[in-house]
Amino acid sequence: MDLNQNKRRQSLKIIVSEAIMVVAVIFMVVVLAFIVSGYWVNPDLKIERQGLLQVSSIPTGAEVEIDGASSWLQKTNTSKVLTSGQHTIKLSKEGYDTWSKDINISEGLLYRLSYPRLFLQNREKETVLKTADVAIATVSPNRETMLLIGNTTKMSTINLKEETLQRESFDVADYFPTTSSSEDPTQNLLAGQILDYRWDKNSAHVLFKVLNNSVIEWILLDVVKPTNSINLTKSFGANFDAVRIIDDAANLFLATQNGNLHKINLASKSISAVLAEGVTSFDYYHDKVVFSRYDESSQRFQVGLLELSGHKTTGANFRNFGDFAAPPQVAIGKFYEDQYIVIATEQTLSLSKIEDSTEIGAFETTFLPEQIKIGHDGEFVLVYNDQHFATIDMESSRLTEWTTEDPQFGWLDNYMIYTIINGQLTVRDYDGFNLRVLASSADSKLPATITNDKWLYYFGDDALVREWLIPR
Repeated sequence: MDLNQNKRRQSLKIIVSEAIMVVAVIFMVVVLAFIVSGYWVNPDLKIERQGLLQVSSIPTGAEVEIDGASSWLQKTNTSKVLTSGQHTIKLSKEGYDTWSKDINISEGLLYRLSYPRLFLQNREKETVLKTADVAIATVSPNRETMLLIGNTTKMSTINLKEETLQRESFDVADYFPTTSSSEDPTQNLLAGQILDYRWDKNSAHVLFKVLNNSVIEWILLDVVKPTNSINLTKSFGANFDAVRIIDDAANLFLATQNGNLHKINLASKSISAVLAEGVTSFDYYHDKVVFSRYDESSQRFQVGLLELSGHKTTGANFRNFGDFAAPPQVAIGKFYEDQYIVIATEQTLSLSKIEDSTEIGAFETTFLPEQIKIGHDGEFVLVYNDQHFATIDMESSRLTEWTTEDPQFGWLDNYMIYTIINGQLTVRDYDGFNLRVLASSADSKLPATITNDKWLYYFGDDALVREWLIPR
């Protein structure tokens, strides 16, 4: 065999090998693209499109049962490819109760279950603080601080993260309406009625709405540095109908006065020009304000959008999201990368993207919603009126209606709602499922909460009670 023929054969082998490699790479890329898109070959050798379930739990390491089947490989904090359609997910862990939910997997999409909580069944219980003098208590959004209020101007905070709790007291007589005690002239009593209170998202301030002699006063309490507190009504000499904190430092606010919407700046002690007239409700998220207003010319209600930037108002031209015969409730949130507006009017809930005003979905309820709450990361929308609730799960775009025996409710964490009826502390998920009773002797007038995923706090028998959610 001559040298040239041998070289040709070697070249042919190289070309064939490289061609096979190229074909193999292309094949693998195509297969991976199909897998990423949710396609799979089922046991019957048929190609079908699937979705992905991502499930976590508190505590971690719970066993995952899917449609009645489980394996030692299926634990929480993992992902699982599932066929599209409805599936029943059940979580369990030795020594804890169980959690379950029916979900709908969509083709080629991810479904997240990031909030399931299992409760230790035999929990250690202890009394950690006497609270006979407490009339009102409220828990910060990060669930690390509790503010305690009695009938005097002496308020106190406790750090719920500490194993040994201590009350840190301070006097708010300089900011709240007060009256002297007939029994003890040195003791100032709180005057008026506390109608509402709302924390800022940094858990450093509480905004109070107080009715005093037929006048509404708005007081910003700095729970970190109480001497920095301020009575907004007296400071600005204005009677505001509604006030909302809109920045991290509790320095900027939105407020309505006689239906006119303004922006307040504490640093410059200034109130902006009117941003919108005839405002009946409003909400704020990341420099955007959604509001409803009454339009005199059309004699109908409109839902509009403003954009705020820094300390100035920009883009204040009215952007209309619809006209309505009855005054709607509005809210604004964000799910993944999409900011959306919620409009509740009569018995209809509609969701629209802010970017292009396209409708995400419209839902009918059997009751008239009066309040709207957006979930922790925009994962759900909750509307309610008395004992009636409706939840839109943004993962599945599904509405669930449910009721409670008591319209007074609170949030145990970012996803669980609690009610206390006849001493029973009952919890359920934000969509009404997984109803469980945690305690039988809780005070219905005071709150309950979970801190550090370690302790359950509630009040009972004039004391703050703590239960351990993990074994000691």
